[in-house]
Amino acid sequence: MYSKDGTDYFVVDAHIALWDARPENQRNIHGKQFIDCFYDYHRNLSPESEVWGYDEYLYQGGERLMRDVFADGIVDHAIFQPARLKEFYSKGFGQTEEAFQLSQAHPDKLTYNHYFDPRDGENGLDRLREDAETMHLKGVKLYTADWHGESRGWKLNDPMAYKYFEVCRELGITNIHVHKGPTIRPLDRDAFDVADVDAVASDFTDLNFIVEHVGLPRLEDFCWIATQEPNVYGGLAVAMPFIHTRPKYFAQILGELLYWIGEDRILFSSDYAIWTPKWLVEKFVDFQIPAELGEYAPLSTDQKKKILGLNAAKLYDIPVPAALQVAEADATATGPRDPDAADKNLAMA
Repeated sequence: MYSKDGTDYFVVDAHIALWDARPENQRNIHGKQFIDCFYDYHRNLSPESEVWGYDEYLYQGGERLMRDVFADGIVDHAIFQPARLKEFYSKGFGQTEEAFQLSQAHPDKLTYNHYFDPRDGENGLDRLREDAETMHLKGVKLYTADWHGESRGWKLNDPMAYKYFEVCRELGITNIHVHKGPTIRPLDRDAFDVADVDAVASDFTDLNFIVEHVGLPRLEDFCWIATQEPNVYGGLAVAMPFIHTRPKYFAQILGELLYWIGEDRILFSSDYAIWTPKWLVEKFVDFQIPAELGEYAPLSTDQKKKILGLNAAKLYDIPVPAALQVAEADATATGPRDPDAADKNLAMA
């Protein structure tokens, strides 16, 4: 637990990964392009003291992850969000077995989310059911720009994808994390567009759609969708490191999110191992929106507590000491709206 100036913060890192991008796992040039793009983000957006060497960046392993995220990382709980990327990596990019075993060994510290791809068809539905039973899934991570044979992406509102969401509903997999952020070489930018979030959030109001990377660079599109869909959340992975390199830009991102969707639907994420969480948590606790950005209200301690961990803990039923809880906020001027309000009003008519 992180403490600063007598205040305690329960920290949930809602987006971490355990990957293997070593040359022996790369199927083709695209595997190298992908991890090189990750490394460029890491090297260019991190403080100099936090930059890793290239070789150690290719694979971390469970022991180092536990040290970086927990022993040195002041995180109370973290959630794996793996990416498959089988077209680029022989064993896949996200190390499913190692990550799941690590979460089994440390259930008080780690939650494992898996993935699905609707292009796997009916066979994939059976696999999702098996994975849910074996891994006790509460969430999944979806990568709509992943390649699959000749396909270079898919959309959340594809008919087959809807079959998978119906199975998620059936199995109690309520947290749907979706990568909707900056493109990563060699993936296609348009396959990360946020527009398809709108339809599924309206059609599956009993599922939570956590849009990772808050749609960057499409923040405005994301905000207009999320304010209309109260089951849409914003994950701050990739946005967080701008707190170091471009603090005013980060303040604008956060200010827009607070205005549109409010403090109860924003989740802290380090995106480990692109970045380590310790310096991000420390900088965020100390961060304040600059006075020159006067259209945004100052950040409160309660808002920081929610973003750093309480919001994610609520989604995943992670126990939080009672003394660290804070009250939910009132609705923002633009929302959120009760997803069941229309049904309630119809029943009363």
